[in-house]
Amino acid sequence: MASKGKAQRGNPSRKWGRPFGRSTVEARLIAGERGMGLPIGVLASGRGSNLEAILRAWEAGELPVELKMVISDKKEARALRIAAEHGVPAEFLDPKAFPDRVSYDLALAARLKAAGVELVVLAGYMRILSQAFLEQFPLQVINIHPALLPAFPGLGAQKQAWEYGVKITGCTVHFVDAGVDTGPIIAQAAVAVEDDDTPETLAERILEQEHRLLPEVIRWIAQGRVRVRGRRVYIQK
Repeated sequence: MASKGKAQRGNPSRKWGRPFGRSTVEARLIAGERGMGLPIGVLASGRGSNLEAILRAWEAGELPVELKMVISDKKEARALRIAAEHGVPAEFLDPKAFPDRVSYDLALAARLKAAGVELVVLAGYMRILSQAFLEQFPLQVINIHPALLPAFPGLGAQKQAWEYGVKITGCTVHFVDAGVDTGPIIAQAAVAVEDDDTPETLAERILEQEHRLLPEVIRWIAQGRVRVRGRRVYIQK
């Protein structure tokens, strides 16, 4: 396994810059002037396949980031075991230990802040983040969704697309806002729906694109190439 030092290669300098335009979402410039990798935290609820894709890219030195921690709301989540196997701090934070959603989200945000996290990556995280959490990380949370948003938001997007009869679906990486899969779109990848597809085979092909797209977007952000104005996201060449 590559060391974290190796994983921070690739001119990872950056900082959060000043807003240069505002709409429903505050616009920020992620530019780059620090010598360390972008500190990221990953939230995951399940098997952790997108986390594995991030780890592969990180350990290969392809992501200029510091992977600070992985947190799950599920005690038995495979993602926690994967993180621990790769030497990444992993924690189960039990929602039942808190009186309400906001209390849980504030505790979650506090742990990420204490670790120095500047970008939060949702990799199969099944809880909707509250406004209280998002205020702690304004325009610093991204999510991967298995459909071409704004089509088919929410759970079961692959089956939704298959049942609707679309010919093309895919996956989307977007910034997270207070809605459900409604934040500004950063990048998308298309997947053709074949005549002999089932919801399961379609989901597997979409997942392959998720594993490619999510690390790529993280790299863009860490390299200071992502700018947001309102709902428009621009990637510098």
